[in-house]
Amino acid sequence: MRYHNITKDDMLNGDGLRVVLWVAGCDHCCKECQNPITWDPNGGLLFDEQAKNEIFEQLDKDYISGITFSGGDPLHPANRTDVKELMKEIKEKYPQKTIWLYTGDSWEHIWNYPLMKYVDVLVDGEFKIELKDAKLLWKGSANQRVIDVKKTLAQENKTQPVLHAPDYAEDSGK
Repeated sequence: MRYHNITKDDMLNGDGLRVVLWVAGCDHCCKECQNPITWDPNGGLLFDEQAKNEIFEQLDKDYISGITFSGGDPLHPANRTDVKELMKEIKEKYPQKTIWLYTGDSWEHIWNYPLMKYVDVLVDGEFKIELKDAKLLWKGSANQRVIDVKKTLAQENKTQPVLHAPDYAEDSGK
């Protein structure tokens, strides 16, 4: 796996203060993507022990709520195995920390991936510039969903996502 950056004390990519791993590799190539530099799976830096230790140093801090995997796409074939192994290690070492994952894939196509058992919240769907809305919480376009993975996987119908954060209410007349 390769990565472009590790962001510390991030408040934009999930609940609370987080560490964010920006992986390399994305086949979605969304129009007006904010991170096109991350599309190339061979770009960035090799994810090594030093990078993992940098993440763990952040997760050791009580005030850090968890980690967010973004990019690029953590579910790109070049990333899936390493992302899963890192998530597993994080859940074992930091069971109280949450794991968020951003992907251009849709929940209906990925809910049964083995790594989903480690994810707490998933933001799914490709970014669509024509649906861009700066008022949306934790997502860039209205087609994307912020899904509570644990609640969704606990249901009988696992393909029907339970939202972690519904969209804001339209003008309620107040």
